[in-house]
Amino acid sequence: MNIYVGNLSRQTTEEKLNEAFAVFGAVESVRIVKDAASGESKGFGFVTMPVDDEARAAISGMNGKDLDGQAIKAEEGRAKTDVPRSRERQGGSRGGYRGGGGGGGGRRDSRGGDRRDSRGGGGRDSRGDSRGDSRGGSGQSRRRY
Repeated sequence: MNIYVGNLSRQTTEEKLNEAFAVFGAVESVRIVKDAASGESKGFGFVTMPVDDEARAAISGMNGKDLDGQAIKAEEGRAKTDVPRSRERQGGSRGGYRGGGGGGGGRRDSRGGDRRDSRGGGGRDSRGDSRGDSRGGSGQSRRRY
């Protein structure tokens, strides 16, 4: 049986993990997953035990147990086919989570600024009102509906 072991300390080695699980029975293999670039542990791994009853006892005995200062998580591993591959999870050939191109902002003029900034217009908004100008009267602002 394949056993997933999570929340491993960065200091935990495959040898230490093997010793911890061997208390419950025969261990066929141990593999701690490591980052390809740095070689550091990703904090989880897999233990394979050939006898299912021993593996279940190991899961029960090791889940929540402290190993190198971390309370580890042990559970029955799932087959790779049960877990969607990252490409499929992101939408396959449609570009994944990045999706299609989005809208984008206003057009730019040759100086690289937003085109709206270079039009002038005396600071008028889309209704043609200029803000802050004095329209006479009591100086109170008018409501716009």
